Amino acid sequence: MRMRPVHALCVFLALLAGCTPPPSAEPGVTKMGLAPVSFTALPGWASDHVAAAIPAFDLGCAKLAYTPPDQSLGGSGDAASLGGQAGMWTAVCAAARALPPGDEKAAREFLQTRFQAYAVTDNGSPTGLYTGYYEPQVAGARSRGGVYQTPIYSRPLDVMQVDLGAFADDLKGRRISGRISDGTLVPYYDRAQIEHGALRSRRAELLYLADPVDAFFLQIQGSGRVTLPTGKVVRVTYDGQNGRPYVPIGRVLSARGDIPADQVSMQSIRAWLNAHPDQAADMMDQNPSYVFFREINNIDPDTGPPGSLGVALTPGRSIAVDRAFIPLGAPVWIDTTDPLDGSPIQRLMMAQDLGGAIRGPVRADLFFGWDADAAERAGKMRQKGREYVLLPK
Repeated sequence: MRMRPVHALCVFLALLAGCTPPPSAEPGVTKMGLAPVSFTALPGWASDHVAAAIPAFDLGCAKLAYTPPDQSLGGSGDAASLGGQAGMWTAVCAAARALPPGDEKAAREFLQTRFQAYAVTDNGSPTGLYTGYYEPQVAGARSRGGVYQTPIYSRPLDVMQVDLGAFADDLKGRRISGRISDGTLVPYYDRAQIEHGALRSRRAELLYLADPVDAFFLQIQGSGRVTLPTGKVVRVTYDGQNGRPYVPIGRVLSARGDIPADQVSMQSIRAWLNAHPDQAADMMDQNPSYVFFREINNIDPDTGPPGSLGVALTPGRSIAVDRAFIPLGAPVWIDTTDPLDGSPIQRLMMAQDLGGAIRGPVRADLFFGWDADAAERAGKMRQKGREYVLLPK
């Protein structure tokens, strides 16, 4: 849908006037620092099997090969000038394709020859938050009936998504969603409104799940595998959002004293929701953000869901970043710890996805996969860490 020109101009002037500095889920987090470092300075550089990360990098390169050279991938400052456009990766992608599969020595030489590593800081601080996500497996059906009462929706036709970076350089990487009402762009329906029937006339129901809590966490993860009564598995993935801010209900539960702050995890939140069915819906409505899905067909069950870069996510090698700071497709060295045993997670990963709660330069969501172990680690992952972005020389 298109807005009437006069109304559109008024809307965007209002938006731009109120968006300096760019909006962020974490006020004040707007400046990234990059300091060049040697590869030997990367924590754990000698211990990671970096050749295992090259296939994930190649997947991103295959996507970029069909992307206009001037297409923006995101990034801020030097990250944008060195790796913020698809054409800046052509030479390194060609070199990666020539690497012998699994050759550790060749992979290390490629990385150290073709890339410069940069330590990333957030307003001078090298430490940030690292969380995890996975692809959940839930029960659902094509039509409503029996236990299958909770719909997940495809993206309604009246959702308008706006790239604010097209209107002001200082808003690059920032997007909003809304709908047209009387010729004016207004915020889209929030979670509570949608749950109470705001989309009922749109006929946008994609599937019906057996558990409303499953539907809630499916939206947080952004993709999933839905097992139908016939046993068939349907893959669904992110196809837009209502533009409302993401509010972690774990923070709300902690503030109310229901869950101690140091015990907030996907598992503890789910346990609380299941133990308080009379309060669960209202609690989930505290998060006004709502995610829409699309069904994906002909996808290998042994591969991950597609990320925002448009390639399948690789367990343990793909991350979601804030593209306002880190370009999509860039290799990133992550230095954090395992949430289960505290052991180091020091490895090369690829910025191949985005997340509504991922805001700031020293911040990432690690993709763990789709099995029970992935669910356990992703649900408990909330670790401090550092990161280093690799940009083409």
